Amino acid sequence: MVSFYLRRGLAAGLLAGLLAGLFAFLVGEPQLDRAIALEEASAHHEEIFSRSTQKAGLLFVTGLSGTFVGGLFGLAFAYFRGRLNAGSDWGRSLSLAASIFSGAVLIPFLKYPANPPTVGDPATIGARTAAYFALVGLSLLAVLASWHASGLLKGRGVSQPVRHVTVGLGLVAVVAVLFVSLPAAASPGDFPAGLLWSFRISSLGTQLVLWTGLGVVFGALCERANRRGTV
Repeated sequence: MVSFYLRRGLAAGLLAGLLAGLFAFLVGEPQLDRAIALEEASAHHEEIFSRSTQKAGLLFVTGLSGTFVGGLFGLAFAYFRGRLNAGSDWGRSLSLAASIFSGAVLIPFLKYPANPPTVGDPATIGARTAAYFALVGLSLLAVLASWHASGLLKGRGVSQPVRHVTVGLGLVAVVAVLFVSLPAAASPGDFPAGLLWSFRISSLGTQLVLWTGLGVVFGALCERANRRGTV
């Protein structure tokens, strides 16, 4: 049974990754070109791969990474399927994708938004990367704990509005503690604010396209299999 969900995840992840890559190419790459132009204007940096080569490989990379993420999503869906409250695989897929997006992308973005290559001290990149991935892992644990707490409250007969408010406030409190405890984000210095936020929003949009596409396509594949009577 798990293999069915794994294959659907791989297929959905490939398509979602290609869609995310197309979005990044059309929306994100122009912002990155402008950021690199600013860097080259201030100091010359030799590129290992030319920008044309990087752009040509963008869809390949996003498709490959999307396939990998989709496979993990399929495995996670197989595990959580019987534990999710949604009444259909379509709803389960969308809710799982939204939960993972919130923990792995949205919450970390609020603390450590994406920055162009020119922002931040290169000497601190290791520490900044470690802090970011620590927040990703802790955020996912916080979302998982919130889901588990909601199930416990439901089992005790707590009404849905009270359950949602209680779990929501608890999650906000935990995230606030994480934000205060972890190191501050890199200072953008004198980097143009408009270009900086255009880059950040396009980066977040790419992730949103990936996870929305994954949830939608995977859910549609599951519903199609259910109508045909397969697992």
